[in-house]
Amino acid sequence: MGAVQPLRRDDPRSVGGFLLLGRLGAGGMGVVYLARSTGGTLVALKVIRAEYADDADFRVRFRREAEAAARLGGPWLVPVRDAAPEAPEPWLATAFVPGPSLADAVRLHGPLPVRGVRVLGARLAEALTEVHSAGLVHRDVKPGNVLLALDGPRLIDFGIARSSGSTALTASGVVIGSPGFLSPEQAQSRADIGPPSDVFSLGCVLVYAATGARPFGTGSAPAVLFRTVHEAPDLAKVPLVLVELLTACLAKDPADRPTADELRGALAPVDDGPWLPAELPRLIAEHSARVLTMPDPEPLPAPAPATAPAQEIAPERSSLSRRRLLTLGSAAGVVAVGGGLAVWNALRDGGTVGSAPPSGNRPRYVIGLHGDLSGRRGPDGTAQERGARLAVDAFNARADRGFDLALTVRDDRGDTRRAREVAAAFAADRTVYAVIGPTGDAETESAAPVYEKALLPMLALSPGTDAFTTAGNRVLFQLRPADNILWAPLVRYLTDVGAVRRTAVVDDRATPMGSWMTAKNVAANPPSQGSVSTHAVPAGSEDFAPLAAAVLAGRAEAVVYGGTSPRRAARCARALRAAGFTGICLATQPVLEKAFLSEAGDAAEGWVFSATYVDPAELPGADAFVTSYLKRFRVRRVERYAMEAYDAVFFLAEGLAGDGERTAERGALVRGLRSVTYRGLAKTVEFRPPSQEFEPERGLFLYRVDKDGPRFLGQYAEVVKG
Repeated sequence: MGAVQPLRRDDPRSVGGFLLLGRLGAGGMGVVYLARSTGGTLVALKVIRAEYADDADFRVRFRREAEAAARLGGPWLVPVRDAAPEAPEPWLATAFVPGPSLADAVRLHGPLPVRGVRVLGARLAEALTEVHSAGLVHRDVKPGNVLLALDGPRLIDFGIARSSGSTALTASGVVIGSPGFLSPEQAQSRADIGPPSDVFSLGCVLVYAATGARPFGTGSAPAVLFRTVHEAPDLAKVPLVLVELLTACLAKDPADRPTADELRGALAPVDDGPWLPAELPRLIAEHSARVLTMPDPEPLPAPAPATAPAQEIAPERSSLSRRRLLTLGSAAGVVAVGGGLAVWNALRDGGTVGSAPPSGNRPRYVIGLHGDLSGRRGPDGTAQERGARLAVDAFNARADRGFDLALTVRDDRGDTRRAREVAAAFAADRTVYAVIGPTGDAETESAAPVYEKALLPMLALSPGTDAFTTAGNRVLFQLRPADNILWAPLVRYLTDVGAVRRTAVVDDRATPMGSWMTAKNVAANPPSQGSVSTHAVPAGSEDFAPLAAAVLAGRAEAVVYGGTSPRRAARCARALRAAGFTGICLATQPVLEKAFLSEAGDAAEGWVFSATYVDPAELPGADAFVTSYLKRFRVRRVERYAMEAYDAVFFLAEGLAGDGERTAERGALVRGLRSVTYRGLAKTVEFRPPSQEFEPERGLFLYRVDKDGPRFLGQYAEVVKG
């Protein structure tokens, strides 16, 4: 169980007679609160979002599944205490288990011994037997949804559970659940997801409990899903006594897996003695004591007078639809004051960047810039350094600042070994409170464990990897959407701007991971009222002419290049142009490089790209930033990621300011930054509970190539509306 977060101003103070004490988390379906009944019993109370409540069919399914869950009575399931399917915002209350999650226990204390794994597996299999007997499928069995109590585990969170054989709470064709613990049928978005899927996920959980590692490794979600579908699990570190049984659980064919009841029988009998290592009961007791002694929340203070820019208007609520699904989430709430727009408003009024030197009377906090300044991604790293320097000077020019900032820069040269050395140097320097960078994916993965061990926050602006989760790496703040979501703006564009009926997807086997994820998702989520055909290009082929011929023969109106190679995308563009294709061509950010533009030539014109960075020259209100940047660094244009680095500095400053009168500390900054919502010049920075990952919608943008090169169209949701 993670920390209980304070209630927000717009949260209710009671629901159905339960007093709300704090937030346990939030997700796509709703918000989960810690609540107390009038008799003093603690419950986890989930309130469903209004857009689902407006759907009459959803209410019927919610009521049916709430009733089915209420009939579940196994000792290793959390019982339903109350529910109100007919309330304006339906809610469901379950018993609250104050113990830590299996994910936290393994992360803090390492793998469980064999006996502990057997007890864990037998009792979770018994829980799943109850679930499956009720006609339900859990669909999200993972370490974070297993809570540990002294007498055994508890399986929680039926927020995406669905009736076996139905399409209850989720849309088909969408990967639902947690990569690394999904079954192959979930990874492929198949409709036939039944009880064997939960058995596969439980097998993954038991491998994790026994080894501390996932059976299909880590890395980006596309890579993990690809291995789940096509490769054998890594059971090298699993105790031999468990290998045969877990191999059966992880069979690719659902028919080859044991049932949950058969798995329970294979792991039993288990006696009633202690089942956890000696250090875990103390952790459980600490979690329990912390929650059971929580006081009632104090009344919130009255709202302060608004000071622009103080708030962002929340998006309208609407009924659930394909368009809503592709919106990816929402971004709303209180926005940090005193950063991006406020500083540049002052500049427009005649202020200058860096006019005031740091004061010796204020605390001084050092930010590290860990970048590739001289390697393959040198331009991106240099842009981030420049944006950060400009921001530090802008912050130190503010008369009302409570502290000064300084910047220390280190170059890893785009080398993974050097990246670890740079991280170690920053970690050892106790004057450094946070780091911006590294620049590349590989360097980020290399340096992240060093920063994690030192509890030193790292803000990644340009890496597209989703190799780390907040459970596996607390200090990584990825301030951009991962590459695996870049397909979604393209589908929205084809739906709302192109009104396309027939789309051809190019599955470029030369870049299988990126292509596999884009091609699969576009095929599973086609433009509204449209169809998708997928065309594979072999890895060893340089000839895209057959692809172009197939596109024309199928009368496609749009082509989505699913690969990540700029040069192969250029060949695709030339082949389509030569064949006479006149429809819309689209691709994702990895393709939008100089190599594509130069090698495609005129054939690149009209191509639409989704990306995670902005062009400040095209942003309303960014004139002062652009003028100052061009003048200071004597360049013709602001490079990508420069403005994002500027925003990152002010986001950090907001986190440091949130520490109040106390002396700032790395660990406190790690914990506090995820609750900061900051409205920057480039985008709004916020983290979505309960995953605590970067809220993606505000960070996805569209470009279109014209004769002068890529032209920034804007944030994708705004583009498709207009």
